[in-house]
Amino acid sequence: MVRLGEPRRIDRALTLATGGAGNRDMNRRTMSERIGLLAFWKNYDRKMYLRAAQLADELGYDSFWLPEAWGYEIFGLLAEMAVHTKRIKLGTGIINVFSRTPGLIAMSAATVDEISEGRLILGIGTSGKRVIEGFHGRPFEKPLTRVRDVIRVTRTLLSGGKLSDAGADFETRPFKLEMGSLRADIPIYVAALRQKAIEQIGECADGWLPTFWPYERLADGRAWIAAGAARAGRDPSAIVTAPFTTALPLGGGAGVQMAKQIVSFYIGGMGEYYIELLTRFGFEEECKKIAALYQDKATRAQAADAVPDSMIEALTITGDPAECMAEIRRRRSFGMDVPILNLPTNMPWEMVESFIRSMAPQ
Repeated sequence: MVRLGEPRRIDRALTLATGGAGNRDMNRRTMSERIGLLAFWKNYDRKMYLRAAQLADELGYDSFWLPEAWGYEIFGLLAEMAVHTKRIKLGTGIINVFSRTPGLIAMSAATVDEISEGRLILGIGTSGKRVIEGFHGRPFEKPLTRVRDVIRVTRTLLSGGKLSDAGADFETRPFKLEMGSLRADIPIYVAALRQKAIEQIGECADGWLPTFWPYERLADGRAWIAAGAARAGRDPSAIVTAPFTTALPLGGGAGVQMAKQIVSFYIGGMGEYYIELLTRFGFEEECKKIAALYQDKATRAQAADAVPDSMIEALTITGDPAECMAEIRRRRSFGMDVPILNLPTNMPWEMVESFIRSMAPQ
């Protein structure tokens, strides 16, 4: 396995401030300063994140994204944000493709896109078996087919076509949306970590939403996107890479320690996807150790300390705000088109506001 580089060193003392691919062609350089923000679904404060979206709109952020798990339903939240913001794009980051029918996803997307006057980005993904079957009571079957069906149905209905012409892998009738869709081409981004799923993005989607993908290896995913795009006769350079990115602009070692806690949670508590991904990129032994510690309640507190600095450097961004912004600019050359930064969680408004202001596009 290829081992990623050693972590970059931050030499000077820092104070608390909360909060490859080579040259790309010209149409990708237009994204050179685009940054998005992502709220967290658990303990979601609706009024605070609405305020955050308004501030992000004022400061020139590209997009504001909301996740969905087993808390708030997010099309309603995005509709509320749409009527209180003016310019910023609004993304589902992400909705799963099983709990709603493809037709309902198309209806919801068209509705919020109209309310926002054409600012919606539809972010979709498969989620996992435990959530889909254990919470939603739906069978977790043929996930790649389901993603493709959602994309095909959404595109067909938004363009005024008949559902029966979408080419979906289920029985349909010639229904059409009885509303005028504002846009037939609402951007559809897909969260994916495995090769076949990422190649499918190249075939039929507009963007890729990787999570905890080592930035130095984004070119691997871009190559899979290019392979899928070639099969479909599409231009891979038009497909956006928008990684969900953990940036911790905290002074001293606070950011690194917090990053280790976050990474240990994803490896030990979020299923096999991230272990499989990081094993592929050279962290097999580290993942085994972290997962074993995290999954035993008696040793869970030790899991964060088992996360090596090289993993933190590969998966997160730490330092003071100026260093974090400089690192974001550096990583764009590896294929990070529009980084989507995770907002602080379980923090008061003052801390969230400080983060948004300190990491604003320049």
